[in-house]
Amino acid sequence: MSSDALFQLGMDLDHGSSTAQTEETHSRCLDPEMGEERKDFFCERDGVRYAGTHLIIDLVRAERLDDLDHIEQALKRCVDAAGATLLHIHLHRFTPNGGVSGVAVLAESHISIHSWPEYGYAALDVFMCGDADPNATIDVMKEAFSPDKVIVKTQLRGKELQRWNGGSKRRSIAASVSA
Repeated sequence: MSSDALFQLGMDLDHGSSTAQTEETHSRCLDPEMGEERKDFFCERDGVRYAGTHLIIDLVRAERLDDLDHIEQALKRCVDAAGATLLHIHLHRFTPNGGVSGVAVLAESHISIHSWPEYGYAALDVFMCGDADPNATIDVMKEAFSPDKVIVKTQLRGKELQRWNGGSKRRSIAASVSA
């Protein structure tokens, strides 16, 4: 993999400006159980603790699904509407049909898109943790792509973690370190 490709992914060791190399100096939350400030924190709403909200979104009979610049701007508007932090956007257009696949990498996770303009269909994946509001992206997508139908499925990721670990956070931390 080339140095430029690694830099685009935020993994280049030679570029001092790489966001993957830059440690955040501000924090948006406090996890009192961990005794530390964290930006990548679990959410707790209505007594349910989970890693983040994952939306699976289908746009049906949508427009402008082959317009790379339009898709990039729409993703940026989604990030702003959700109150998230954009790290990188990478988009790729496929030929001959013009479909686009890509991802907006966020400090809070990601938004991905895969489009089939010949069918007027796009599959989007919005996963966000912390204070970001993934549901705010839905209206942006409706405005940007004018779909006749929007199908949204929601999953709270990681809500089973406490059950899997017998209530212990340390077990999950140790497992991730040794993996």
